[in-house]
Amino acid sequence: MKILIADDDPQILRALRITLTAKGYEIFTATDGSKAIAAAIDHHPDLYLIDLGMPGFDGIAVIQAIRGWSDAPVLVVSGRSGAADKVEALDAGADDYVTKPFSVEELLARIRALTRRAPQHSPDPVVTLGDVTVDLASRAVTRTREAGVDHIRLTPTEWQVLELLIRNPGRLVTRQTLLTSIWGSTHVADTGYLRLYMSQLRKKLEPDPASPRYLLTEAGMGYRLDLDSA
Repeated sequence: MKILIADDDPQILRALRITLTAKGYEIFTATDGSKAIAAAIDHHPDLYLIDLGMPGFDGIAVIQAIRGWSDAPVLVVSGRSGAADKVEALDAGADDYVTKPFSVEELLARIRALTRRAPQHSPDPVVTLGDVTVDLASRAVTRTREAGVDHIRLTPTEWQVLELLIRNPGRLVTRQTLLTSIWGSTHVADTGYLRLYMSQLRKKLEPDPASPRYLLTEAGMGYRLDLDSA
């Protein structure tokens, strides 16, 4: 089981890494919000331990970004003990909240409880968009023609955009979620990046890029993958 720990305190990171590794968990760590989101995309953790007070991109924003594509349990581990902080974290999508300092036994019990309630993850999906097939597991995109099968090459960034949409079929993925997940919090206003990559994806995947059927724009909000038209 993979756990991502996001905290800016190196002593806590080290202690939790040692403790949880000894219990058989595979551990990834991040010291700020941008690195946490990047690690989440790279490793697809089964559970998250998130501190709220990280620099630059706080824990609430990280939770909101993660919830754009993942339903894995989120356990907040924070020094903030106020009721308002707990409510804000839970409203953002956290599943549980532990206040520092905490006992290792309590933390392990909370992790066990969350993993028992966690949904079982299905295999990486294979999506068909007309004559185009996208296989996330093999990271392959093909187009079937009468003459045979053509392989379509996507850049790493195009893959990240497409994967976030595929993992949320039919649901709005906001511009903020896409931008922070792929480029980090410093690019949260750079909507030109998204327009560029969505245009490239439509040229490669849509039958008529000028009138997209699958990769839809929600004006002023974000993008949606429409599989009903597939």
